[in-house]
Amino acid sequence: MQSVVSRGIQVLIPPDSGLRKDTRPGWDKGLYAFMRRVLSTEHGQAIYRRRMATVEPVFGQVKFNRGFDRFKRRGRAAVRSEWRLAAATHNLLKLHNHRIATVGA
Repeated sequence: MQSVVSRGIQVLIPPDSGLRKDTRPGWDKGLYAFMRRVLSTEHGQAIYRRRMATVEPVFGQVKFNRGFDRFKRRGRAAVRSEWRLAAATHNLLKLHNHRIATVGA
């Protein structure tokens, strides 16, 4: 998270789940506290809502509907290539379904 933030990319990662009443032990300083402050603002909540509608469904689709719940290969390069394959097939399926819907209409 620090390397992404240092490149100027806005990161929105809620440090606590919605069911948790208090902070996790050891997760109350540094970037965790910063993320809580960002997400407590109206602007931060609006951006996170947009992220939940655009990004999170992809993970749900890949994990639940396609059964991709763990990586089969070891190592960073192998996992990266496996994830890229899963993302590429997800995008191809979306394109295919979009074309079928467009032609059928």
